[in-house]
Amino acid sequence: MAVPGFLARDRIVAKPGFNRWLIPPAALAVHLCIGQAYATSVYKTALVEHFDASLTSIGVVFSIAIVMLGLSAALFGTWVDRNGPRAAMFTSACFWSAGFLVGALGIATDQLWLLYLGYGVLGGIGLGIGYISPVSTLIKWFPDRPGLATGMAIMGFGGGALIATPLSRQLMSFYDPAYDGTAATTPSGGAVAGLFLTLGMVYLAYMMFGAFIVRVPADDWKPDGFDPSTVKQKALVTTDSVSAANAIKTPQFWLLWVVLFCNVTAGIGILEQASPMIQDFFREGDASTVAAAAGAGFVGLLSLFNMAGRFVWSSTSDKIGRKPIYMVYLGVGLLLYVALATVGSSATWLFVALAAIIISFYGGGFATIPAYLRDLFGTYQVGAIHGRLLTAWAAAGVAGPLIVNGVLDTQGTPGQLVAADYRIALFIMVGLLAVGFVANLLVRPVDSKWHEPKGTTTPTPERSAAR
Repeated sequence: MAVPGFLARDRIVAKPGFNRWLIPPAALAVHLCIGQAYATSVYKTALVEHFDASLTSIGVVFSIAIVMLGLSAALFGTWVDRNGPRAAMFTSACFWSAGFLVGALGIATDQLWLLYLGYGVLGGIGLGIGYISPVSTLIKWFPDRPGLATGMAIMGFGGGALIATPLSRQLMSFYDPAYDGTAATTPSGGAVAGLFLTLGMVYLAYMMFGAFIVRVPADDWKPDGFDPSTVKQKALVTTDSVSAANAIKTPQFWLLWVVLFCNVTAGIGILEQASPMIQDFFREGDASTVAAAAGAGFVGLLSLFNMAGRFVWSSTSDKIGRKPIYMVYLGVGLLLYVALATVGSSATWLFVALAAIIISFYGGGFATIPAYLRDLFGTYQVGAIHGRLLTAWAAAGVAGPLIVNGVLDTQGTPGQLVAADYRIALFIMVGLLAVGFVANLLVRPVDSKWHEPKGTTTPTPERSAAR
């Protein structure tokens, strides 16, 4: 599928002397916007009341968006690699903004299916295409530090809620003066519709900024002082290349699929329910000792740790390796979930500390997986391989909220739940992390029979034609 000339890859090949540190701001411009997906819990209760629906039926909106993220990343991954980041980021901006506008229409007209179509389907497509493009581009700009590169890109996605959470509360207060951010008030459906309309327009402008400043390196470019032969000295790291079509035939791909699915399912359930969860854990009678405003602040704090974990842990993986860092994410994470389920309600500071570290591992897992793929399969079609692997995120986007919301729906009604009602769901997450830990232990180097012949991977036919 051809793209207009102003979006073509050959228009954005960097000239000699270009500073690669100008690329992270372009990636952040996109990821900070699409990272709003992590702030859905701020207005979740408002949507439950507006549509007179269950937690599960409103949680489906988030799940659809994550499913479409994974499917669109898998379907369009090769297209993104072929046409370049500007075309992908431009397309992502259009879909993401359209998702908010259609979602706003659905809320304003009391039609839940339009919210599913807008934020869920259209927004989810924008999420998937926008997510993989900056990642694969930064990996090619930072072959000497792939963990740092992916951390810089995906850090923005984790930090999106840090901006969206307080912004959403302020905008909903503006559109509904009766909403004061406390547990006693809930924003109206009209306020959420106004929020969606505003975010759709603001995010469109910022994402277009990223699309038009991004660049790709020339085929023969490499950082000053970087010797590609040195990567052979590291365990599990290859200088060979594996195509996306062959990567999905290897056991390594499917082991990493299981690893990502388990890590994401465990974290996404908490993120999607974060604001109500902290209020429920510290409920005394009919009232919570944690105000709604504090719950929204907790969402922002988790976003900060999600963002920091993506940068800190993925950068650490450049030093200790991808496999060891996932042993930390999954093994230590397992123990933290046990603590959250058993003693998490004993003190607010303990609950917050446990949840924050868990979410930092969740974010780190996202940021490290592209570098893990690059180590095992090379850079040739890493964007397309990453896109296919994100189907694990799509599956987790259904499983995580479904487990948490499904368990909670059997335990009671929103606004009356307590810490014990979450225990079953949390122990399910413990089991999932144990499965992921075993899958990571089984990862080995990719068999040479899957490697592309030397000299056939750069430049790609499409890039040669573009020149």
